[in-house]
Amino acid sequence: MNKKLAAAVSGGAVLMLVLSGCGGDDGDEKANSWAKKVCDQWSPELKKIETANADIKRVATESSKPDEVKTTDSAAFQQISDAYKSMASALTSAGDPPVKDGNANAEAAATGFNTSSKGYADLKTKMDALDPADQGKFAAGLKEVAGGIDEASKGAVEARARLKTAGLDKSLNRQKGCQVSAPSPAK
Repeated sequence: MNKKLAAAVSGGAVLMLVLSGCGGDDGDEKANSWAKKVCDQWSPELKKIETANADIKRVATESSKPDEVKTTDSAAFQQISDAYKSMASALTSAGDPPVKDGNANAEAAATGFNTSSKGYADLKTKMDALDPADQGKFAAGLKEVAGGIDEASKGAVEARARLKTAGLDKSLNRQKGCQVSAPSPAK
């Protein structure tokens, strides 16, 4: 059952690592300057998400005891929640992006990250409520939590799509702080 959680994390939350492409031409200096402000703040948050996902995957693929799974997953969900909240804040504090409807696009993306932040906080609450002493109920609860990862990730997916639609993805992709390592697939 825990392997399903690892697969869900690898297939859901890891995809939410906002940007992983390589830069192209230099593009617009104003957009690059805005993107640098955002990515400088996002860099530690993206690393936190990567670390949290790695922790979830580790306990899911090892022969971890239910107590360890509960503790690790709960902490990881909190870390991801906090990271998405910080990413939303970074978007709003960077000012209006220099693109058409820049403010509306940044606000919509920030809302998406905040939605995912809440979704992961809710997963943490569900994980905290599981009783690892009752392995049958724990496994069923873990399955429910794993099923909620895609839903929790939707806001971040929408945020990424909004930034791409606005044409900001290229400027963000050029910034070292927004480039993340590709996750290894779940086994």
